[in-house]
Amino acid sequence: MKGKTLFDKIWDSHVVKSIPNGPDVLFVDRHYIHEVTSPQAFEGLRERGISVFNPKRVLATPDHNIPTKNQHLPIKEELSRLQVEKLEKNCAENDIQIFGLNTPNSGIVHVVGPELGLTQPGMTIVCGDSHTSTHGAFGSIAFGIGTSEVEMALATQCILQPKAKRMLIKIDGELGSVVTSKDIILYIISKMTTGGGTGYFIEFAGSAIRSMTMEARMTVCNMSIEMGARGGMIAPDQTTFDYIKGRKHAPTGENWERAVDYWKSLCTDDDAEFDKEFHFDANDIEPMITYGTNPGMGEKLSGSIPVLDSIDTASQTSFSKSLNYMGFNPGDKLEGKQIDYVFVGSCTNGRIEDLRSFANAIKGHKKADGVVAWIVPGSKLVEKQAIEEGIKDTLEEAGFELRQPGCSACLAMNEDKIPAGKYSVSTSNRNFEGRQGPGARTMLASPLTAAAAAITGKLTDPRKV
Repeated sequence: MKGKTLFDKIWDSHVVKSIPNGPDVLFVDRHYIHEVTSPQAFEGLRERGISVFNPKRVLATPDHNIPTKNQHLPIKEELSRLQVEKLEKNCAENDIQIFGLNTPNSGIVHVVGPELGLTQPGMTIVCGDSHTSTHGAFGSIAFGIGTSEVEMALATQCILQPKAKRMLIKIDGELGSVVTSKDIILYIISKMTTGGGTGYFIEFAGSAIRSMTMEARMTVCNMSIEMGARGGMIAPDQTTFDYIKGRKHAPTGENWERAVDYWKSLCTDDDAEFDKEFHFDANDIEPMITYGTNPGMGEKLSGSIPVLDSIDTASQTSFSKSLNYMGFNPGDKLEGKQIDYVFVGSCTNGRIEDLRSFANAIKGHKKADGVVAWIVPGSKLVEKQAIEEGIKDTLEEAGFELRQPGCSACLAMNEDKIPAGKYSVSTSNRNFEGRQGPGARTMLASPLTAAAAAITGKLTDPRKV
């Protein structure tokens, strides 16, 4: 009997029932909810007279629509305010724990879950948000679901789901001094394209992955869906255990020892087979930047935008349309292009390590004139750490401002919108047309590349700052 992959081990242990020639009924260990995709789900339950099956496995926090300034005041945007109020009301009526706006544990759902120890290896985790894949960094099966599926999970603590195919992506070798996990995943997506992972659950492995911190691993898994994958995951190891230990909802005492014994079994067997495998050399990865309108349109910052002849014929029209939106030309050098905004934050790069690296990079410098910078922690805990560690002081000395937690300028669903035509270097996960605001031009990058841009006012290789 052949061995199993990490994905197979977790999936198979959570199957309640397999429907012949159909999907599996999969038990859900942890269900995260927020204000955008849950209101319709709760309304559906009310209409059918159904209660939440297991409220203790559900956790709520508002994040998408909340402002990142003056959170003690009522939310100005009416729809945003109504959605947040509805989330609070639904949670109160269904005995669901909620970390409300401006409370000590509030923040972006994919930041809050891990930092409180609620995300653990071996779990199945769902949320009505595509970047639920973040939690796969802990060796869990985590994926985003639609609103009707949110209702299904609330009603049954299960979800109907076809089993994905399995893909292995290995990155071996030593990373350069300023090459980050964000550069790694942007590099991989540029090679795989935005459809290269469609239909697959990806396991990331290799020495470069093993050398990463948990927060860096979360960045990689967070953006696995940007290549079309159902989710991404990394086998748990001592780095994982050390991160979880002592957190608020982590196991303790004998329960901790039992949990770790189980978590150590969560690895792909030597004789297990994947449906596809890809191998990349970490030594080939440099600081990356996107130049187009999907995360696959990425290039080394030291390089140039591809020329039209290098693009396959079927993609040339969309390629040209994308460059026209961005105001770029084929063959343009990337370094040196002027920028207007810098955004550091989101569930991709809004953790304390991201703020630390940005602050260290801008220390001793000043923000460039004309650049608007939004530095947004992913949670109240990250905000608290940033203040206690002096990061807030470092930012202010350099002309920056530490805002309050929230999804912020990752998406145009709150007050933090990039104006039309302006160029934004963003540490978030998507650069679609209008993603950061109607007409906004987004270039995805790491916190270090964002720091270099913020202090020079243009795209700058962080190795030169």
